[in-house]
Amino acid sequence: MTKPALLVMDVQQAITERVPDPEYTPRLARAVAAARAAGVPVVYVVVGFRPGRPEAKSSPMFGALPEGAFTEGDPGAAIHPDVAPGPGESIVTKKRVSAFTGSDLDLVLRGGGIDHLVLTGLATSGVVLSTLRQAADLDYRLTVLADGCGDTDPEVHRVLTEKVFPRQAEVTSVDDWISGLS
Repeated sequence: MTKPALLVMDVQQAITERVPDPEYTPRLARAVAAARAAGVPVVYVVVGFRPGRPEAKSSPMFGALPEGAFTEGDPGAAIHPDVAPGPGESIVTKKRVSAFTGSDLDLVLRGGGIDHLVLTGLATSGVVLSTLRQAADLDYRLTVLADGCGDTDPEVHRVLTEKVFPRQAEVTSVDDWISGLS
């Protein structure tokens, strides 16, 4: 028997603003509520930097962000209120695209006996892809909630969730995953 955790990755205000699907955060909120009701831990992963963002300067992607982006006090760095963390839920801060890079995510998961990750987040071609690949190499069992992920390019999302991710993960929908919890 495996012990799952639902990972809600990069669902931050500045990132959700770029998602064209207005039902994305309400749908993800249903997954979060169902996980809590079933006793499945919910772990939040956010991108965040120190003041001055020294850890971002060498990154072509993050170094190009405006000064102050994703630092403490940046309203765009806040987790979207539809899926806000509850009391005692872990928030892990990462420094690169993968949820594992520059974070203590692996320690948090292994400390909780978690061996099965249920991945959601923005973007499918960013944090979800990078985290899936690294988690597979770390021998986690993986599920991807396809409609719990989003990307600015719908075709990239489709190819990843229909052709790439199934090689290393079970890919399902939020509603089907919720049905399987009971």
